[in-house]
This record gives sequence, structure tokens and C-alpha cells, in this order.
Amino acid sequence: MKIFICCSKHFYDKVKPVKEELEKNGHEVTLPNSFEDPYKEEKLKQHNLKEHAAWKASMLRLQEEKIKKNDAILVLNFEKNGMKNYIGGATFLEIFKAFELKKKIFLLNPLPDNVFKDELSCMSPVILNGDLSGIE
Repeated sequence: MKIFICCSKHFYDKVKPVKEELEKNGHEVTLPNSFEDPYKEEKLKQHNLKEHAAWKASMLRLQEEKIKKNDAILVLNFEKNGMKNYIGGATFLEIFKAFELKKKIFLLNPLPDNVFKDELSCMSPVILNGDLSGIE
């Protein structure tokens, strides 16, 4: 299966072992947007707001292309700043785009208890409870 990994840039350090395990299990993996330079957004925000807005828009467009090319998305939702199973705005948009495109949606951990909970649950993601072998 072709899988696009989605997550907060704060979790990019956890992507490599997940990618390796997925590939070991025969999956093809697409890495998150700006994976090679996770903090580019912060640099642009401090440097030039217009350039930041254009870059952010390009990332939102790129996520649609990546989702279209894959069979599923895998959301890595870990704890961030005391928020259990964190899913931020950009990742939520990736989940929604996958839902719109009728792609499989996998969440590594349970749904977060946040403002997106109702919307996320109606998209019927497969909750893996930390076990990547549940991806079929």
C-alpha cells in the first residue's frame, strides 16, 4: 500500500522508524511536507510574512497532490505540550482531504480530545493504538 505520513513537524524525529517499519512490511512511504527542513515555516515567519503565506499555501496544495498519489494516510499523533494524541490544523486539513478523496485514514493513537474530535470521528479513521501491523 502507498502511505503518506502526516504529522506535526514536532514529531518529525519519530518518522524515520515508522517509515522503516512500514517499508519492512511492504508499504511504499511518502514523507510529510517540509520533512527535509521542518522549521522552515518559523524561519519564513520571522523573515517575511508574505513569503511565509505563499510558502504555507504551496504546502497546502502539495498535500493534495501527495494524498492523491497514495492509497492512505497515516497520522502520527503523539503528545505535544501536554496535549495527548495531538493533531494540529495542518494535519487536520490533510485528514479532511484524505476523507474527501476517499482514502484510508489511519491514526497511530486514539483521537485527541480537542475541537476536531467530532469531525475526526465522523471520518471513521482506523485507530491503530500504536500498532502499525494494523495497516492492511
